[in-house]
Amino acid sequence: MAKLKSTLPNMVIVLGLIAAVTSLLLAYVYTITKEPIEQAKLQKLNAAIGEVVPGLNNFKEYKVAQLAEDGSVIDSLTFYDVYKNDEIIGTAVQSYDKGGFNGLIKVLVGFDNTGEIIKSLPLEQAETPGLGDKLERSKSNFAAQFDGMNPSETNIKVKNDGGQIDAITAATISSRAYCRAIQLAYDSYTTNKQTNEEGGNDEPIE
Repeated sequence: MAKLKSTLPNMVIVLGLIAAVTSLLLAYVYTITKEPIEQAKLQKLNAAIGEVVPGLNNFKEYKVAQLAEDGSVIDSLTFYDVYKNDEIIGTAVQSYDKGGFNGLIKVLVGFDNTGEIIKSLPLEQAETPGLGDKLERSKSNFAAQFDGMNPSETNIKVKNDGGQIDAITAATISSRAYCRAIQLAYDSYTTNKQTNEEGGNDEPIE
């Protein structure tokens, strides 16, 4: 087989073929791994919902709008009404704050039917190892402070800001972000509950 001459057109053709083959391989790998990754995420979420609201048999997922002062929708939080034997035993709220030391922190907060926090878990965070990542329950007792808390009777801020929460040592920014995510979840939960009691609805937002 004749060797291709090292001309510019031939080099462009070869590089183009390499790029095309690489793209096809990446697309193939993405296709075969997408579903297992999504299934793993779903299993992790289901386990987390059952952890923050124990006793789960089933749950109903829906979105609750977050409104600006002018009434416009600026975002939404995902809610999970948790059922045991066809009775709602609590609600898990997926909240977040973008002000972590390394950006976004997602938190799942479980509330009982009175609005008290059952338990909270960090769902997603990229905080500094050994510092901000102590949001994880396996690495510190920080998140345990919120267990059994009634947010209506608690100032959910770190003590440096006049609140009642002990911040993670040398990770005040991460601690503040977690507190804000908890507060957002509670505010959304109580607003949604009041709306429903007044005759509103919790239909999903498309």
